[in-house]
Amino acid sequence: MTTIRLIGAPTDIGASVRGAGLGPDALRVAGLPDALQMRGLQVTDQGNLPGPPNPWQPPHAGYRHLPEVVAWNQSIYRAVEAALAHQQLPVLLGGDHCLAIGSISAVARHCRATGRPLRVLWFDAHADANTAHITPSGNVHGMPAACLLGHGPEALTRLGGAVALQPHQLHQIGVRSVDAEERAFVATLGYEVFDMRYIDEFGMRATMERALAGLPPDAHLHVSFDMDCMDPEIAPGVGTAVRGGPTYREIQLCMEMIADTGLLGSVDLVELNPALDVRNQTATLAVDLVESLFGKSTLVRNPAASPAMSA
Repeated sequence: MTTIRLIGAPTDIGASVRGAGLGPDALRVAGLPDALQMRGLQVTDQGNLPGPPNPWQPPHAGYRHLPEVVAWNQSIYRAVEAALAHQQLPVLLGGDHCLAIGSISAVARHCRATGRPLRVLWFDAHADANTAHITPSGNVHGMPAACLLGHGPEALTRLGGAVALQPHQLHQIGVRSVDAEERAFVATLGYEVFDMRYIDEFGMRATMERALAGLPPDAHLHVSFDMDCMDPEIAPGVGTAVRGGPTYREIQLCMEMIADTGLLGSVDLVELNPALDVRNQTATLAVDLVESLFGKSTLVRNPAASPAMSA
């Protein structure tokens, strides 16, 4: 795919603080469309999807704003599905991370229909595997991984007609904040988590080699990137910052190794909160990382010689 479709989702419907709804336009202001075009890619900006406003209400039956969350994810599902049907590479501009339910559900259905293996790389400070029974907040941006694995309200777990992901398809990177009951649930779910302890011990290169190992040549690689994955010293514009995250160079290496595979098929870029940013520096950093994700490098490299391709 050489045509990128930017899909804005200006909502913080699942978040714990306001502001993520401003993310899509902050990314545009930081020059994301122009940066992608300079990579030789065709870019279609669909603009911002419509959706219900955030009522900012307390939880009901364990969920905050569930009808609105469902409506937004249904809209995103349709937009991502349409992009894939037109052989375009969808880049979801969030918005909070609950929106990945719609995006990845559409990608998963597309992969089932085309017979392509799917792997999801989920960059996040949090595991996002809460359910209504183990979180007091009810914020759905803490639940998308669980929903995609089939644990949550049916309106979200079966957006594409079936559970979106099996545990072997999901790999999380950079995790360092997990609720007590959520920790036990993650172990039960059985997907692979490369937390910061693992990265500290083995290094980011080894982590990414393992996360990318065994990708078949027809795989569809989906990157779901929460901006709070990075250390808040370099990415302050997020709503749920956690100290001790990957450095700038570590995250750049991740993006470059993904680009080397040549298998990137779709992207979520979420949880940018301009209301908490400093002179849009987190949005500018996001654009920098996306450029690397789409092949920007210091020197001309041979992807076939990359450790990610030989693992």
